[in-house]
Amino acid sequence: MKYKELASEVLGGVGGTGNVVSLVHCATRLRFKLRDSSKAHTEALKKTPGVIMVVESGGQYQVVIGNDVDQVYKPIAEQLDASPSQPVNNESTAKEGLLARLIDIISAIFTPFIGILIAGGVLKGLLSISLAAGWATPQSGTYQILFAASDAMFHFLPIFLGYSACKKFQGNPFVGMAIGGALTHPLMLAAFTASQLPGAQPHHFFGIPVVMINYGSSVIPVVLACWLSCKIERGVHPRLPSAVRNFVTPLLCIAIVVPLTFLIIGPAATWLSNMLAQGYELIYGFNSVIAGMLMGGLWQVCVMFGIHWGIVPIMVNNLSVVGHDTLIPLLVPAIFGQVGATLGIFLRTKDAQLKGNAASAMAAGICGITEPAVYGITLPNRRAFIFGCVGGAIGAGIIGYFQTAVYSFGFASIFTLAQLIPPTGFDFTVVAAIIGLLISLTLATLLTYFFGMKPAAKPQVQVQEVEPAPLTSTTHGEAALEKIYSPMSGQLHPLENISDPIFAGGLLGKGAFITPTVGRVVSPIDGKVASLFKTFHAIGLESPQGAEILIHVGIDTVKLDGKYFTPHVSEGDEVIRGQLLLEFDGEAIRREGYSLDTPILITNSDDFADVIINDVQDIQENTPLLTLVR
Repeated sequence: MKYKELASEVLGGVGGTGNVVSLVHCATRLRFKLRDSSKAHTEALKKTPGVIMVVESGGQYQVVIGNDVDQVYKPIAEQLDASPSQPVNNESTAKEGLLARLIDIISAIFTPFIGILIAGGVLKGLLSISLAAGWATPQSGTYQILFAASDAMFHFLPIFLGYSACKKFQGNPFVGMAIGGALTHPLMLAAFTASQLPGAQPHHFFGIPVVMINYGSSVIPVVLACWLSCKIERGVHPRLPSAVRNFVTPLLCIAIVVPLTFLIIGPAATWLSNMLAQGYELIYGFNSVIAGMLMGGLWQVCVMFGIHWGIVPIMVNNLSVVGHDTLIPLLVPAIFGQVGATLGIFLRTKDAQLKGNAASAMAAGICGITEPAVYGITLPNRRAFIFGCVGGAIGAGIIGYFQTAVYSFGFASIFTLAQLIPPTGFDFTVVAAIIGLLISLTLATLLTYFFGMKPAAKPQVQVQEVEPAPLTSTTHGEAALEKIYSPMSGQLHPLENISDPIFAGGLLGKGAFITPTVGRVVSPIDGKVASLFKTFHAIGLESPQGAEILIHVGIDTVKLDGKYFTPHVSEGDEVIRGQLLLEFDGEAIRREGYSLDTPILITNSDDFADVIINDVQDIQENTPLLTLVR
């Protein structure tokens, strides 16, 4: 249920179903493509419990959730499928840069199966360890079965790419699978093997000679073939009679595209793949240490902006063309640099909540998921994030010097160490990777521990007693007290008694909640409207003194999608204390089965020494509610 509620909050925060063009998810984040990003409530989303960070980059609106991203993705996907489809705004799409469109295509094609691809790589690494340790032999049945399980995804990669590529290009994904299957068909693989024998006769297609290539594990040929197939499908399908289009369209697609792939697309794409691999090898060979330091230091920045998806095909292509990849090992220190920076904060901080969050983020980071560490721990401290990147650069420079490589695909993590063992057996390149990892971890930890956290500011004034009369904001240099007035009339209760555990736990800030008796909300301060949810059930205010106030009318009322709420202000409006902000039909909301308990929170309560609640039971709007002590 909590995932469904978070999904509703996120979907409302990005502007609703009508504002979503497409949605995919990776290991930690939801990747939206929006019609109009200005309709998204970014600041409100950032403050939503369960959302780690919001990043807009590469033509994508990315909502970082963490390890439970797939649980949030499913209910959003169900709502999107149930909503009426709307055409993509071609004008806005055309304004996207080439790089943004390329990254969007790559991420959409690779994201659906990247997890199983990584799993196969890790299993391959474990099998390499078993061979090196003498626990198994290549001839044993156990080894061969497990190797087949680990290699199947990579060997038949064109089939899986055919499915996801056609989905991205808005065509029939099963036609894409058929194209990928033709490229990896046993007859074609046998023809390739035969073409390598001395004196072999070339294959022909209607008299045209065919260059036989092993397309197993290839990437670019099938993606280009699927793009062409979808073009043909969109041109042919609407023009055919409805009685035959469902089989004639795929018939024409595979009958045209498969031969063209073997004759033209495949050889051209294979040449491009070889050039890409050789180009990378040339750059890496020019100075592997500098290449390592650049990747180790900047990888986390690439991840933050989603640019790393443009690098993934290079990794897969290197494995397909060369048989190994030297790029993935350079990323391991980048991961452990952020883990080390998080460890430094964990050891240094005395904040129990920050220490707990850091421990959780370290566990995820060791497994290769750094978003909780970066967005939740190191980036807010800035220097810690920089020290993590410095540690990653130094460690990757060492790995680059020894030119360590992996022999199966997988995103950088502790499991990458199992994928570094060459087919010839354990060698010093594996040791170099371990040394680089430990140096990046240790250096980032020490730098962050000693220099990565600002010392806690000593309080300038101690407030002994708070008298009710003079509780107003005072000038700089005196005890800073700020009065927050009640936005509604009703019964006042301590926040910990509210039924919602997120609010009750103070995760969004300190405050209180009111069970309203009148269906109106007025401004508790002189200030401005910082945010107004699209569903109008919640409003954020900011005072001139910097207090950030959230008024959330009811529990789970976001599901009403604005029904029964009438706003009287807009985001960015200046307001005065007592001004009407919104009205709501309390009886109708209760009939729908929702609680009207309304939390009033100081979302930046960590900026204050204390938040004092007025000691009354019945409270009227525009009377004292909270006192903030700086």
